Amino acid sequence: MKKTVVIYGSSTGTCEGIAKMIASKLGLENSSVVDVSKLSDDVIAQNDNLILGTSTWGDGELQDDWIDGLEKLKSMDLNGKTVALFGCGDSDSYSESFCGAMIELWNGLKSKGVNFIGEVPIDGYTFDDSESVIDGRFVGLALDEVNEDDKTEARIDSWIAQIKSQL
Repeated sequence: MKKTVVIYGSSTGTCEGIAKMIASKLGLENSSVVDVSKLSDDVIAQNDNLILGTSTWGDGELQDDWIDGLEKLKSMDLNGKTVALFGCGDSDSYSESFCGAMIELWNGLKSKGVNFIGEVPIDGYTFDDSESVIDGRFVGLALDEVNEDDKTEARIDSWIAQIKSQL
């Protein structure tokens, strides 16, 4: 596996916990988990693979720290980087915008020469709509720690099995 960093934005700690779990399951050190509010040019330059995680707020908005973080990423040379996305959401209370913030990251970086990996079929999820679904697949791993926390670890394990050979 090439040099990999997990970058997250978290307001309540949920996305941070997921980021640490993903890093642990990939065998990464704690220093490979970075809060997007502390993102530096060096972190991006030193890593080939970027695993980016955000929670979703309101009608599908990015977590607050990602607003500046995404602008910072868009200003960097990301050509050739491999990017995997994960998102945290609430499929019950926010069923019409479930994990919608992932698409904001995807849209912001799709013209930067990155190679996106880790799309996930919508099978097994219960929600009404999500901007993060393209052709029946989430653009990344969608997680619901509010209503489906019992499915989180299995979803992460399956996703890691899917992406690990591409990292």
